[in-house]
Amino acid sequence: MDFTEEVLDVRNFILSSSRDVQSVVKNLESIQDKNMLVHVKSFIHNTVLVQTLKKELESMLINADISLLKHDDREVTCIDVFILKNDSVNKQDLKSYIINELYVESKKKEISLASHRNKLFTRYFTDHLTNLPNVYQLRKDLDEHEEFGLIIFNIDNFQTINNFYGFIVGDYVIEKVGEYLKNHINKHSVYRLSGDEFAFILDESKGFYELKDFLTELYEEMKDINIEYQGINIVVNFTLASSAKRDHKNMFSNVSMALKYAKQMSLPFWIYEERMHFEDEYERNIKLSAIVRDAIENSNILPYFQAIVDTKTQEIKKYECLARLIDANGKILSPVLFIPISKNIKVYSEVTKIIINKSFEMFENSKYEFSINLSIEDIMNSDIFKFILDKLKDSNASRRVTFEILESDAIEDFKKVERFVSEVKRYGAKIAIDDFGSGYSNFAYLTKMSADYIKIDGSLIKNIDVDKNSLIVVETIVEFANKLGMQTIAEFVHSSTVMDKVKELGIDYSQGFYLDEPTVTLK
Repeated sequence: MDFTEEVLDVRNFILSSSRDVQSVVKNLESIQDKNMLVHVKSFIHNTVLVQTLKKELESMLINADISLLKHDDREVTCIDVFILKNDSVNKQDLKSYIINELYVESKKKEISLASHRNKLFTRYFTDHLTNLPNVYQLRKDLDEHEEFGLIIFNIDNFQTINNFYGFIVGDYVIEKVGEYLKNHINKHSVYRLSGDEFAFILDESKGFYELKDFLTELYEEMKDINIEYQGINIVVNFTLASSAKRDHKNMFSNVSMALKYAKQMSLPFWIYEERMHFEDEYERNIKLSAIVRDAIENSNILPYFQAIVDTKTQEIKKYECLARLIDANGKILSPVLFIPISKNIKVYSEVTKIIINKSFEMFENSKYEFSINLSIEDIMNSDIFKFILDKLKDSNASRRVTFEILESDAIEDFKKVERFVSEVKRYGAKIAIDDFGSGYSNFAYLTKMSADYIKIDGSLIKNIDVDKNSLIVVETIVEFANKLGMQTIAEFVHSSTVMDKVKELGIDYSQGFYLDEPTVTLK
């Protein structure tokens, strides 16, 4: 039989303020027992509440043994009243028993807390899906190694697997990859870092050529892993990276940069070396990001204007609006530098809007036509799409604007492009296919786009006076455009001999440094 239930009557009270003292005392008024223990538990004993309560209890419960104990709750004061129900147990035994029970209870709490804390720490350092140690454990383990090598690798095209089959299958693939790595790279502790990325530590650092042989063998060993899910066979491959840098400082970030480079270049693996200085590029990108944000905030992105002339008469007919960025020191930055950065930091749409606004403002009351470059990304962006249509509705220049769509961008949704072309043409705007002859060039593209102009890529035009193959390609484009009723524009006209060839081919318009350089004002 439980000793507590047999011999003790336990009552508990909680007080939040001095106002509660009288109600508690009243509840205890009927109890007068020589075998009574009262524990008053509070965070601080020297308070009005505790001292008032102690005084009231001592005056009322003459035979009670009253003790002040501490607890960790700052908000409330508690009273535990222990009344001995069995006279065969003396008061001294009761005290010992209660103290023992409180000690046991305290120890149980300590053990429970320690166990809970250990579980939390284990979860913090373990990946829940694969049960592999995670990136926090890796960083901790790296700090404990003096000589080591680090291999980081991730699954090729995992996003495609995840998007096509769904995240449930994606998680299954990650789980199975984790099992495979535990079984096949059992000489090393494998870590899951994040998403589809894994790593392991080598017990020693290796030189470049030794590391190259190791990664070559590892890549072949881990090649074409087959994972089956409900009759579906999914083949998994990896891209790997490591570092041959002797100094282990920033090892993790160096190998991560090497992995990113290997992915970008579609290489099986890449080894970071001291002379590569990937971190310099990262530092430049960080600085450029700040410059781009500042330029957007202070409206220091603006169009420069390059004339497009009638090839026969050399008369300026229109201008192309080319994005430029002016930094805090007045330096002009090319879009080649800041456009990719603006996309990375997700402010590219703001750049597009600024160029559209300023270009329309410049040509609102001009006699000249003008063109603005748009990427497929712009057209697919519903916010930009609406912004352009609103601009066309409210502007006097709507019938003089041409939107140049970069032909080098892959088009995945032709319906959206066709809708864009149809909508802007309702307001009299025209369409040009920019950089035709590069990238994803095909003549079916021309028929689908209903373009008004074809801008022949500068890589073809610049050599038509010396390269027979370039000349043949340009002749074919011009002939095809004429049959479709589209006008042609030659880009990169940089010399008089190229200009003569452009005239000879019957290209309608010409553009290039031989004719005009981009400037902040119109001619």
